[in-house]
Amino acid sequence: MPLYVPKSINLSLNEEQLKAVFRKHDVNGDGCLSKDELMKVFRELGSRNPSWRVRRSLHHADGNGDGTISLEELDELVKYVAKQGYGIN
Repeated sequence: MPLYVPKSINLSLNEEQLKAVFRKHDVNGDGCLSKDELMKVFRELGSRNPSWRVRRSLHHADGNGDGTISLEELDELVKYVAKQGYGIN
């Protein structure tokens, strides 16, 4: 009898795990997540439309309006992302 193995498994992440995923994508180490870096995160998290999700994330979490997410704004971003139900696919 063949064993059924799903192609992907959606795992929920807690807020600390989500923070770690976002921090990992700060490739230039400036302490801020650019739009490109955010795009890569949302692709990893399985977003079907990552560019739209980046715009919505910036709207919800970019408190100073500079177009990036700083470490101080990361908590708001993670709350928004967790509320949307994102995990690792």
